[in-house]
Amino acid sequence: MDTFVQLYDGFAVALSWQNLLLALAGCFLGTMMGALPGLGPANGVAILIPLAFTLGLDAVAALILLTSVYYGAMYGGRISSILLNIPGDEPAMMTCLDGYPMAQAGRAGEALALSGVASFVGAFFATWGLVFLAPLLVQIALLFGPGEYFVLYTLAFATLGGIAASNQAKSAFAAALGIAIAMIGVDTQTGVQRFTFGEVHLYDGIDFLIAIVGLFALSEVFVFLENRGSHEGGKDSGKMKIGRVTPSFKLLRYCTPTMIRSTVLGFISGVLPGAGASLGSFLAYSVEKQVSDPRSETFGKGDPRGVAAPEAGNNAASGGALVPMLALGVPGSGTTAVLLAVLLTLNIQPGPLLFQNNPDVVWGLIAALFIGNFMLLALNIPMVGLFTRVLLVPTHILMPIVAMIAFIGIYSITGSTFELSMMVGFGALGWVLRKLDVPLVPIILGILLGNEMEVNLRRAMTISNGEWTALFDSWLAITLWTIAIVGFVLPIFLGKRVKKKMKQAEEEGPLSD
Repeated sequence: MDTFVQLYDGFAVALSWQNLLLALAGCFLGTMMGALPGLGPANGVAILIPLAFTLGLDAVAALILLTSVYYGAMYGGRISSILLNIPGDEPAMMTCLDGYPMAQAGRAGEALALSGVASFVGAFFATWGLVFLAPLLVQIALLFGPGEYFVLYTLAFATLGGIAASNQAKSAFAAALGIAIAMIGVDTQTGVQRFTFGEVHLYDGIDFLIAIVGLFALSEVFVFLENRGSHEGGKDSGKMKIGRVTPSFKLLRYCTPTMIRSTVLGFISGVLPGAGASLGSFLAYSVEKQVSDPRSETFGKGDPRGVAAPEAGNNAASGGALVPMLALGVPGSGTTAVLLAVLLTLNIQPGPLLFQNNPDVVWGLIAALFIGNFMLLALNIPMVGLFTRVLLVPTHILMPIVAMIAFIGIYSITGSTFELSMMVGFGALGWVLRKLDVPLVPIILGILLGNEMEVNLRRAMTISNGEWTALFDSWLAITLWTIAIVGFVLPIFLGKRVKKKMKQAEEEGPLSD
């Protein structure tokens, strides 16, 4: 009962005019960013972080804006998948398999509308899952001591590559690099300078917002410069016939069991650290294909269930990923790692005490997610035609805008040209790492959690008088170690197999016009 009372209080916060307008703006901008191939939710949120701070938003307002962008980008990823056969982000890849054939058959509007409804179903029920599951995780998290927190952070690093990762060595290298960057600055316990090289600006360490904007937003600009603008907007989308933009009641009833099954699978994938929306989308599509299409073989040829399943799955996963981020302080996906940085910048520590110390932030955010889902449904059905026009925006116009937002936003926060230079340096580093196929999210996670990981290790060693067995002396720590080891080793054996199946699924669908 207390949960519903707190949710009611959250709606009182979220229903202010400022927060409603921010949610609407976030949903609209997120959908547009999600529709643009290659940007995705993590980049979309990272690009708008400087804007949130430039506007001087408080914690609740900033989170409402950025999580609305997150949800909106998850909705928007389906648009280019269906119209252009180019996924807006990786989770939307499976939507290509049946969405594009529907578009070729003159049912683009129906596919876009159905996927919008499926996205709503997945995200809406995942938000309810967040309401009930996060407080339960908080009760478990109150059992954590310094040793358990150290193991929990280790688990986050071990599983962040995800089950579909094929190169755990690169994920481990990226995490180690992030932890090394987190060590820069004056040691708060001993006062010793670490890796500052006598540079005064580094005494306080590296601001993770600078790292995030550089690694994600500016590296995207560098990739564009490298390609010399060869990847322009999707000009063919303007020629695609949209057709009917509202799905029939019969079609919705036909796809309802699919959406329910996919929502459950997607939510579970989101809650598990490292699994994320990509796996949620893949599992939802694969399971639905086995359950609904064992003989008829209509999947991959324009079956509406093949559109509803991955969209419900990946949007449910995006809601599920917020559960460990809010309740444990451990992000469940790359985008929630970026949101975690925002919370820390606002001096709000995610974890079990967040629900006690900042209930207005948590429940205001959850209430805003409910409101945002209805806004996204209202935006994505009648305004499908408008969002498809976003695909026509040339990249040579879009990228200077991204760079402008990054530079103005970071300078307005820091007022330092040195920080701007560091941001450019992180952008160049991100470009190099992307060329080497090294994931960027573990670096961000290392920068975010590295200091906390070190602090909890020191506390555990101090309490136990230097006995390293303190990291293994509780059933909770042993359980977390087991999950961490399995989560790191399993992708080594299964990663290539899962990637191969995903590639086969791509090839079975009409991925070439």
